[in-house]
Amino acid sequence: MATRNARERTSGDLIASIAGRVPMRNLHSQVLWQLGVAIVAGDYPEGTILPSDTELLQRFAVSRTVLREALKTLAAKGMIEARARIGTRVLPRRRWNLFDADVLAWHFETGPDVEFLRSLSEIRIGIELESAALASLRRTDEQAEALIDCANRLGEATTPEQFARTDLEFHRTVAEASANPFMASISALVELALTAAFTISSPVEDDDAMDATVKAHGRIAAAIKAGNPDEARDAMRAVISVGFGRAAGRMAQAKGY
Repeated sequence: MATRNARERTSGDLIASIAGRVPMRNLHSQVLWQLGVAIVAGDYPEGTILPSDTELLQRFAVSRTVLREALKTLAAKGMIEARARIGTRVLPRRRWNLFDADVLAWHFETGPDVEFLRSLSEIRIGIELESAALASLRRTDEQAEALIDCANRLGEATTPEQFARTDLEFHRTVAEASANPFMASISALVELALTAAFTISSPVEDDDAMDATVKAHGRIAAAIKAGNPDEARDAMRAVISVGFGRAAGRMAQAKGY
């Protein structure tokens, strides 16, 4: 258990670091992470009752207050529900808040399947295509130049983490340039997908893929700078679709398909 816990904290810290957040290392966040990953992984299947508080307290060696706060957080994310005289039940996946950064991170920690990545790509297309189109009409000169610069810096990345951090900066800037506060807010889903997906698919070690990815982002930046919403949509769709295809291909290769 100690080795697994250390790995889980490291993974969570890495995602937080790339996203520019301060990693949480308190007892509450550790218990929350371990329970969340266990539920997503199916260690506690949908519809089953979690172990009693006494068992969980012994397992995590924390106070009752820390455990209860972690359980409350999971309940707020739609993953569990506590009922008197019954216990705490794991809710069906359709009830989970998949827009929540933690829930998404737990899916990536356990290794998402291709269908999960496909669904994530589809919702990204629904969000980011229109975000890019709006950005082409509303961006400031500074934002347009920032996108061009960011696309160029993608080509200078030497590690998957550096690439993911720059890629995240690019997509954040597109959302901000849309001048739509709802679009910028919902881009948190996109941010988590980008910061976690680098573990599955990064073009950094493939020169051809890297070159194509940099050019594709440059195409988005150029369309936004030129005020061309149709081109911005098409370019963004290509980036998302190619990224999904690369991830799906590597997952299939890893499984020996």
